[in-house]
Amino acid sequence: MTIETWLAFVFASVVVTLIPGPCVLLLIGQSLTRGVKAAFSSILGVLIGDIFLIILSLLGVGAILAASAELFQVVKWAGVAYMAYLGFCSIRDANKNSESAINKDHVADFSKSFRDGFVSAALNPKGIIFYMAFLAQFMNPAANMMVQILILVVTSTIVVGVILVAYVLAAARAKKIFNSQKTRRNMNYTSGGFFLGGSVLMATTR
Repeated sequence: MTIETWLAFVFASVVVTLIPGPCVLLLIGQSLTRGVKAAFSSILGVLIGDIFLIILSLLGVGAILAASAELFQVVKWAGVAYMAYLGFCSIRDANKNSESAINKDHVADFSKSFRDGFVSAALNPKGIIFYMAFLAQFMNPAANMMVQILILVVTSTIVVGVILVAYVLAAARAKKIFNSQKTRRNMNYTSGGFFLGGSVLMATTR
């Protein structure tokens, strides 16, 4: 892999990642309601989920999903349902009356946040097909494939991680401007809206 090809991959990865998708909406919602540490845990889950998708695409699962409309729809709607469930939970928490109830679930549950990030990334069949097509554009079949795959995976993980951290910190900075109980309740509504928006995005994007 030449340095020119690698730089082209970095640029393409930045452009693709900057476009807000379901995982970005999930992370913004996490940052607004659970805090930065929980959102960082979700970022780790998203990154592991992306690596999982890359592995599946390299194993040919992307080709299977592309060929089987039924299987594609099953995986797709499982992801939609999970994201919608997160939105429902956030809105439900906003409707709780007491401040302690509102803040109860805001204590960083890192395993849950990690799971939310991983599942949201992994249950995206478009991601598998995307990686199958995207990575192939930057690979030279005449060169060592394992080395190229390792370079692309590490590069993609770093690029995605940095951009997702920036999204989370921006959301956290906006959250600090407001600190009243009413605002925290509204943050839950907003977070729920982001989750539901992510589910709609997953459902409608072809």
